[in-house]
Amino acid sequence: MAALQMVSTAQVAENLQTAGDLIAEAVGQGAELVALPEYFPIMGMKDGDKVKVREAEGRGPIQDFLAGTASKHGVWLVGGSIPLVAGAADKVFNSCLAYNPRGECVARYDKIHLFGFQKGRERYDESASIEAGQQLASFDTPFGRVGLSICYDIRFPELYRALGVTDLLVIPAAFTETTGRAHWEILLRARAIENQCYLLAVAQGGKHANGRETHGNSMLIDPWGDVLDRRSKGPGVVIGEIDHARIAEVRASLPALQHRVM
Repeated sequence: MAALQMVSTAQVAENLQTAGDLIAEAVGQGAELVALPEYFPIMGMKDGDKVKVREAEGRGPIQDFLAGTASKHGVWLVGGSIPLVAGAADKVFNSCLAYNPRGECVARYDKIHLFGFQKGRERYDESASIEAGQQLASFDTPFGRVGLSICYDIRFPELYRALGVTDLLVIPAAFTETTGRAHWEILLRARAIENQCYLLAVAQGGKHANGRETHGNSMLIDPWGDVLDRRSKGPGVVIGEIDHARIAEVRASLPALQHRVM
């Protein structure tokens, strides 16, 4: 499995080319499941830019790229997040789509928790342009059950409890440098430890044309909370394997999932 870190621009075509190149690189290293970051097709100059390129579910150049690329390489592909049509004309769903090796969409997750942050002149309010999702999403693969969430969701452990037992959590993100430096790795390792599963965190990582700086540090974490691979900044591939014996060992030695009472 591979996490593909990007520093996406405001140009969809440019980002799709970069994503395609990184996917090919990961497949060349043996990846069978590949994941892209949040907002991989567009980091717009303003909130309205993602509304302009939003797609209806099942059709559009971004979804065609994801389906075609999954089929071309014969891999499971988690499409980070893309803007899909929402109920309001001036909003989108921030949606993570997963495709099987035949290019079929097998799961959709719309981001439930919408980021809000203000510190000095730095301010974010996702609810201004994004409509919150309502449903959890997971899917089965030959190498285990995969649960989906996006970025800010990692601050809400009850979401992962509600997903049930999974072998792998895939978390696309575009964490800010400010919040990421303070909390990103701590939260990721906690979610892996709590759920005793592998966690693949797939980040935007660098300075974007819109002035935003994202934290990066895409990483693969094992069920004990150990970081197996990491990329701090810039585009690149984080890669590793799911070891089911490791999952079983951790769950047998510390059966916390069985000890839950609520």
